[in-house]
Amino acid sequence: MTLRVPMVSLERARDVGDAMGMPARRTQSEAFRVVANNPGVARVAFSQLMQLLENNKFDTRLRELMIMRIGWVTGSAYEWTQHWRVATTAGIPPEDILAVRDWRNPKNSGRLTPADKAILAATDECLAGKSISDAAWAEVAKYVAEPGQQVEFIIAMGNWMMFSMLFRNLRIPLAEGVEVWPPDGLASPAAEG
Repeated sequence: MTLRVPMVSLERARDVGDAMGMPARRTQSEAFRVVANNPGVARVAFSQLMQLLENNKFDTRLRELMIMRIGWVTGSAYEWTQHWRVATTAGIPPEDILAVRDWRNPKNSGRLTPADKAILAATDECLAGKSISDAAWAEVAKYVAEPGQQVEFIIAMGNWMMFSMLFRNLRIPLAEGVEVWPPDGLASPAAEG
């Protein structure tokens, strides 16, 4: 799979990141180095991403399971692989993360809490191109009751759907030597060969 848009140099990425006040470690990713071709877009997209990752109010477990579901359904190897590390580092058991692949299957759903299932159901409705139904929203609201967190949930979902589309359509590669589709290398049926 060939990258469709070239990455800027590490030095250029650092310069763009410095102008945004972004930590240098964040400017080294392949994703940032591609998006840095358009510094204005990079500023907007990555400022939102940093807000959602570092200043979030929405529950980390729910956010990461949502992101993993988006990565799986959309076939985004980059999303799945990057957030595998984020989710496991946050203490989410690998078996819980893997359960999002087929979360409605009784053998997997037993690993997930009612809050997890509410978030995944709402996410699936959006991934199917629909609005969240009243019934699904009522379930989400049982576990995410604070309005600020509800807003963040929807913004976060849209953010990671957008990044998944970015990764797949620009064919942004993983860093050299990073194991794809952890932990077992099983790719989503939606992933392109």
